[in-house]
Amino acid sequence: MTLYILMAIVTSIALGYITKINIGLFAIVFSYLIGCFGMGLSASEVIKLWPLKIFFVIFAVTLFYNFPLANGALEKLCSHLIYKCRHFPALLPLAIFFTATIVAGLGAGYYTVLATMAPMILLLSKRTNLNVVMAILSVNYGALAGANFITSQSGVIFRELMRSAGVANDNTFTYGLGIFAVTFLMPVIVLSVYSFINAKNSKIVIQSILPEPLDSKQKQSIMLIFIMMAIVLIVPISNLLMPQVQAIQFLNARIDIGFIAIFFVLVSLFLKLGDEKTVIALIPWNTLIMICGVSMLISLGVEIGVIYELTEWLSTNVPIWMIPTLVFVISAIMSIFASTLGVVAPTLFPMVPALAVASGLNPLLLFVCIVVGAQSSSISPFSSGGSLTLGASQLHIDKGRLLNILLFKALPLDIIIGIGAILVIQLIF
Repeated sequence: MTLYILMAIVTSIALGYITKINIGLFAIVFSYLIGCFGMGLSASEVIKLWPLKIFFVIFAVTLFYNFPLANGALEKLCSHLIYKCRHFPALLPLAIFFTATIVAGLGAGYYTVLATMAPMILLLSKRTNLNVVMAILSVNYGALAGANFITSQSGVIFRELMRSAGVANDNTFTYGLGIFAVTFLMPVIVLSVYSFINAKNSKIVIQSILPEPLDSKQKQSIMLIFIMMAIVLIVPISNLLMPQVQAIQFLNARIDIGFIAIFFVLVSLFLKLGDEKTVIALIPWNTLIMICGVSMLISLGVEIGVIYELTEWLSTNVPIWMIPTLVFVISAIMSIFASTLGVVAPTLFPMVPALAVASGLNPLLLFVCIVVGAQSSSISPFSSGGSLTLGASQLHIDKGRLLNILLFKALPLDIIIGIGAILVIQLIF
């Protein structure tokens, strides 16, 4: 059964890549075949493996964040942030990064930010002498970092996957912040060094036309995002700082981002900040199906001890100091052809708690290795990030040339930077 499940995971990824059909659908079928006919489970028992909590939280959070997407608030905010940096041309890579981080952190998520900003950034790099590799990395880094914030799409998914793997709620908050901190600080250092080295060569002219101001409904959408983020963040942080206060413990045990998001969905609908049918249509159903389908298959693996066997093999056959780098490499290789959120994280997160106990490594280090590894190759033209960038190229840059840039320049550089970051982080832990 262990071999069958491992083969099913690999086959699902391969079939999804070849056929362009959602990987989650293949994973669901394999879960049924292996669970019912290989493990003797009933169909009802297999259906119970569907990660209902993860599905609900992603559905609720993305539904709320779709209001500022539908009414154009986040896209207009992005234009304003870029405009603010028109007097600092040498710092354009950092400006792109911070803009993408803010917009993604406010709920737009990785895919939306990349699809929205990539055409603008590619056009900007063509009109200036901004290196196209650094332009692509800047927006990709920013979209990833912002989405990894614990109230944004990727951060929410990471925390729910950690909970499913058996990590305590307070620890998921700490680990989620740690992942965001690493994926935010690493690009800041890299882009700052590049901006400093390239300052003398910078002759960038940023468009100086003032974008249209946000209308009242767009301002209300942004305000609601900040209010929700405050509610979701203040209580857990207060509980970490004052764990002995019972009132805070009571609230912390009952604060759930999914239910809070639904509350703000109703507020948004009452304020008429967006059309209900439009915001429902914007829910990333493909991502939801992929994450939940793969999670079902992984849950079968947990049932028969696949995770335990993989953990035991790693902890006994690989030197402990090499485990973080190996985890990084495995994640990076998987992410070249598959989604971080839909495949890599659901597949590798469940083995972290056991591997941390067996090796003595900090769980946060292992979670960071998985995320940084997967996201270092997300710019691959065969993965979601690279394919979105290629799709956004339009007439700004030749697609064949852009594919070569992504595959032979941006991807190797990103992986090298990621390995360097992991080696430094490993020294800290």
